[in-house]
Amino acid sequence: MNDENYEKAKEKVKELKKFYHNLFSYIVINIILIIINLITSPGRLWFYWVTIFWGVGILLHASSIFIKGKYFGEEWEEKKIKEIMEKQRKSK
Repeated sequence: MNDENYEKAKEKVKELKKFYHNLFSYIVINIILIIINLITSPGRLWFYWVTIFWGVGILLHASSIFIKGKYFGEEWEEKKIKEIMEKQRKSK
């Protein structure tokens, strides 16, 4: 295994670890907020605002890790570079 691939994999694992920590915090803190809200003011629910807005942040974080790499990551870039080079070669 070359060092470049190892470093890329290591960085990906760091990103995943950060995401899972963020997701775990989201779940635990929102459970606590739901309990606090239902105990202190059950007639007026406010916890869902935090859940919604933080949830949007979680979704953006997830998309940057799981989706971006598939659609516009290094593999996509390499494929596009090869396509453009092939078109230029054929047009000469």
